[in-house]
Amino acid sequence: MALVLAAHAITSWYLTSDTSLTERKYDESSIMVLEGLKAVQQNPGMYIGGVGQAGLHHLVYEVIDNAVDEALEGYCDSVLVRLNADGSCTVLDNGRGIPVGPIKHENPKINGRPALEVVMTVLNSGGKFDNHSYKVSGGLHGLGVSVVNALSEWLRVQVWREGSRHTMAFAHGATTQPLHSEPDSDKTGTSIEFRPDQEVFRGCEFKYDTLQNRIRELAYLNDRLRIRLVDDIGGRECEFYFEDGLKDFCAHVAGGAEWLHKEPILIKGADESEGLSCQIVLLFTDSYTENLLCFANNIHNVHGGTHLSALKTSVSRVASAYARKNNLVKGNTAVTGDDWREGLTAIASVKLREPKFEAQTKVKLLNPEVETFLQQLLNEQLGNYFEEHPTEA
Repeated sequence: MALVLAAHAITSWYLTSDTSLTERKYDESSIMVLEGLKAVQQNPGMYIGGVGQAGLHHLVYEVIDNAVDEALEGYCDSVLVRLNADGSCTVLDNGRGIPVGPIKHENPKINGRPALEVVMTVLNSGGKFDNHSYKVSGGLHGLGVSVVNALSEWLRVQVWREGSRHTMAFAHGATTQPLHSEPDSDKTGTSIEFRPDQEVFRGCEFKYDTLQNRIRELAYLNDRLRIRLVDDIGGRECEFYFEDGLKDFCAHVAGGAEWLHKEPILIKGADESEGLSCQIVLLFTDSYTENLLCFANNIHNVHGGTHLSALKTSVSRVASAYARKNNLVKGNTAVTGDDWREGLTAIASVKLREPKFEAQTKVKLLNPEVETFLQQLLNEQLGNYFEEHPTEA
């Protein structure tokens, strides 16, 4: 009876207690349409994962990723990231340069506008949708640089292309200086300088060490790409360049652990029909824990995904099969997957044409074809390695 009375009281309160709630108007005039970049400014967390330190640095990563995408296509071999004294950041690459000519489009609001302006101010625009300009890419597929523009107090872009230097300027995502072009040298590239909006990223500032870690990571993942970081505030700088990056990366991640074999094991392959390629480096150490890092198009998928599932399953399966075939496991001894992967440091880097991620911040890779391909690759090549290197196995 007491429960019935309590429920009745709650219902009565819900229906009658706060008349201000029932008086709020909700009709067709309440429906809002956020045009352009206003949706990003209204809810930035949906696009960059938050408005704290991680979100702030995500802006830099998006601009760098565009430069690295040029490197993936073979058009860029040098990237400079500079933290300026006024709190802004500049990213300069020697790629092809963002196109600047007039766009032909069925939408009259876009048709005839400079391509550079469209890329900087329109969501879902860019050169990564037609599978011709870029085979693979790590950026937000048209969202990245426009999101950076939307969340910046100001942004200036310079493009060197077709013998001219082209410039534009923006504030809070809106154009403040239209496209201006003047003759220049035949060099090519893009420079994007921006100052994050302090009303969005309150109390946040760029951290040299955070950017250094990501830049080192990108250099490891992209052989023969030179990336330099300069901090004008702290008076520091660093430069990364690797000829055999993934093996160097694996050794770096393993730290001071003792290696159980002389060289990291390299597994690699490609499936042209799926637009998919992969490199995996495995290093077994005397550590008691596993350390597995997975990347898709240079993006660290912190929650793993199909490449991580394939890596864990296949390493355990191949090691178990080899051990039982060669009587290395006594009787019915139960050996788990965790046991087989104890002390394993591994890095998987996949490049694919149409990655499918969980969330805009790409924390997890979802492509099922990646799991199938990596399992086949590991089962064959790691199995062959064990057979050909019995001492190490």
